[in-house]
Amino acid sequence: MLTPAFDLSQDPDFLTVAIRVPYARVSEFDVYFEGVDFKFYAKPYFLRLTLPGRVVENGSEQGSYDTDKGIFTIRLPKETPGQHFEGLNMLTALLAPRKSRTAKALVEEIGASEVSEGGVEDEDGEFDWEIEQSPYEEASEGALNPQYHYGFGNLRSRVFQRLQDELSDVIDIKDPDFTPAAERRQKRLAAELAKFDPDHYLADFFEDEAVEQVLKYNPWWIDIYSEMMASLGKSQEQENHAALVSFSEEEKYQLRKFVNKSYLLDKRAHRQVYYSLIDILLAYCYETRVTEGEKNVESAWNIRKLSPTLCWFETWTNVHEILVSFGRRVLCYPLYRHFKLVMKAYRDTIKILQLGKSAVLKCLLDVHKIFQENDPAYILNDLYISDYCVWIQKAKSKKLATLAEALKEVSLTKAQLGLDLEALEAAALLVQEEETAVEAARSVSRRQTPSSSSEASDSEEADSTTSSETEGSDSEQGELTGSESETADPLRGPSLEGGSALLIVNGGVCRNSATETSDGSPGKPPASSPALGGSRPLIEELGEHLNSTVQVSELKDSAAGR
Repeated sequence: MLTPAFDLSQDPDFLTVAIRVPYARVSEFDVYFEGVDFKFYAKPYFLRLTLPGRVVENGSEQGSYDTDKGIFTIRLPKETPGQHFEGLNMLTALLAPRKSRTAKALVEEIGASEVSEGGVEDEDGEFDWEIEQSPYEEASEGALNPQYHYGFGNLRSRVFQRLQDELSDVIDIKDPDFTPAAERRQKRLAAELAKFDPDHYLADFFEDEAVEQVLKYNPWWIDIYSEMMASLGKSQEQENHAALVSFSEEEKYQLRKFVNKSYLLDKRAHRQVYYSLIDILLAYCYETRVTEGEKNVESAWNIRKLSPTLCWFETWTNVHEILVSFGRRVLCYPLYRHFKLVMKAYRDTIKILQLGKSAVLKCLLDVHKIFQENDPAYILNDLYISDYCVWIQKAKSKKLATLAEALKEVSLTKAQLGLDLEALEAAALLVQEEETAVEAARSVSRRQTPSSSSEASDSEEADSTTSSETEGSDSEQGELTGSESETADPLRGPSLEGGSALLIVNGGVCRNSATETSDGSPGKPPASSPALGGSRPLIEELGEHLNSTVQVSELKDSAAGR
């Protein structure tokens, strides 16, 4: 027989059961309901449900069949009109147990009155979230190779003895079957200290643009929580808020695949289940926010790495140490390591718990799907998540509400994480201030350097201007001098090159730039000396001057003789 897909809804007077049975014969079906029992048969489909409230057959029941969709719709009248049935979306809990029931209990509980003080039987009473602690006692020498437990409610052991190959890819603890809880915690704390990277933390602390972006993201539970808070003024009944959370067809299929079973948990194990639930929800809230609801290949790694329950099989004694452990791991392992993300996931977890078990179940189904699609993280489904998905459907919403209140009363500071974050941030801020001061000094010096260089260039330009003006005045003065000489002696021919002149020295002739006066002193050329022409050859000029020199010397000799 096949279990068909089904869905339940309600109004004040009727409970509606929609059953999808494609290819079934409409003429061959049978429906039975009485009290909390409901049965449906249409070959090859069979469905048996244990309803959360009583229904009655009074002639007002109705049934219809949609041939296009293949859906039977059956309306059952409530025995008490106006009664609200809780947990209609908990499909696994609605499915009847597969084993037959007998009047005699298969397992007899000894000391049931002691368990009822805080165990499963006393679901409606107040729950004390402080676990009882006993002094450490040395194990006896006769206890060789003790077996330590883990998993949902610490009900599993010796699982990893046959899964050694997948062990390192799923959890961080090396040998969980032979490692006590105290040693697990010591190793976990040492591993977190070794993994903490101050540079990575400071990089996210100062450059937090990406962190601020993911903090603005609103997961699916934010809008539902706002609707619940808005409706609190109209109705104070928590049961009515469960209808705000709806499940997709894929999630309903997941619920139908689970096996409905009961769990015998003592008082300590019962607390551990609730404590570990907080730890898993914190990791899930972080993962959903940083990926903005889009799962990726690292989602399974993020969730199990941030949850010591899943990664180290950690056990808890109070709510505060769960929050401290989660904060440490957020700052050690994932991509975004910021304290604001720790507090955001903390507040998101409170909201999910306040929404009730429907919201918690939706989160657990998402975690189950992520692990199921990741090899070998699916082992964690067998150890924890599948049992949580079945167990939460039978839990009381009041317990989750008190757990949310206990979590809300806890406060977390950076100093409590034990990573010296405040000193690290203070030192980094001091270094940043020094770098800012140095950079400011450099910018001031860079602004002053161009001004001094501009002044130097201005002075150079002024010097060059002055020198050019001086050269210009000299050239002008020379031009004026030359024009005056030409004007004073217009008959004088052009001088020899370089302004040189011929001199008669002791009867000889030579070229020199200097001239002698008539009395032998240097200065002006002799007035009696004729002008030399520059256009004729030099040998001719020398010849003429030689003749005149000879004549002058002869005249002097004759005069001396007389």
